[in-house]
Amino acid sequence: MVRINELDPSASPLDYYGSELRRLREASGLNQGQLGGCIFCTGSLVGQIETAKKVPTRDFSERVDAALGTDGVFSRLVGLVLKSQLPTWFQQYAELEAKATYISTYQAQLVYGLLQTEEYARAVLATGMPSKLDELVAARMERQRILERERPPLSLVILDEAALHRPIGGWRIMRNQLSHLLDFADRRWVSIQVLPYAAGEHASLVGSFNLLRFDDDPELVYTEDLISGHMTANPETIREAARRYANLQAAALTEGKSAELISRVMEERYGDQSGPDRRAVA
Repeated sequence: MVRINELDPSASPLDYYGSELRRLREASGLNQGQLGGCIFCTGSLVGQIETAKKVPTRDFSERVDAALGTDGVFSRLVGLVLKSQLPTWFQQYAELEAKATYISTYQAQLVYGLLQTEEYARAVLATGMPSKLDELVAARMERQRILERERPPLSLVILDEAALHRPIGGWRIMRNQLSHLLDFADRRWVSIQVLPYAAGEHASLVGSFNLLRFDDDPELVYTEDLISGHMTANPETIREAARRYANLQAAALTEGKSAELISRVMEERYGDQSGPDRRAVA
């Protein structure tokens, strides 16, 4: 069993968080059980986080800051901890995504990650059979905080109609997810368009891609394959991606018509159904 004394604070953000939690808890004269009582959790959970065996949540971190009077130390640290739980190949993209001024994305199969509900994200991430599903879900939810900033990135999202019909997680999860998309209608920093089936062949039959624009850095194109992601700032690739995105925008429904389609699919395909939750069928 790993002992807290053996933690190297420089080994990872999670180890640093654990060592700081132990140090500041002890400085406050509290044992693990007492701190747990203050923040409505078990002393065992506090111990697991102090030994880097469990990843803290944002809620846990905010409660610890309030209990120990640490002026937001753990609320700031938890962002780094959760980011470190993302796949290594994705971490650089997540950092750049958080710095982007504009995000343009076309999603051929799924709702864009920044717009996913927690339940939908869990169902999506579970398909990869990860060993730390809770941590991956928490990391995805943490990414979404960029949309809550005072000046969030302008996010232009085109969803293929297939993403609305693909029954991820069951009808109840899908209904909540589509309702969540409609909630973004009042946010002027987020634009959601649906590329309808009626568009037929289109400019990105090859799949999904993201375009990131920055105030002072070159634009980037991001794509994914089965096991990793790829970024490039090649000017010719950027121009081709921008051309294709413009064509997709032209072929997609307007924001208003897209909202109508989302609402219609939500009611007709995922309307309230009696009995236990069941998975929708194609």
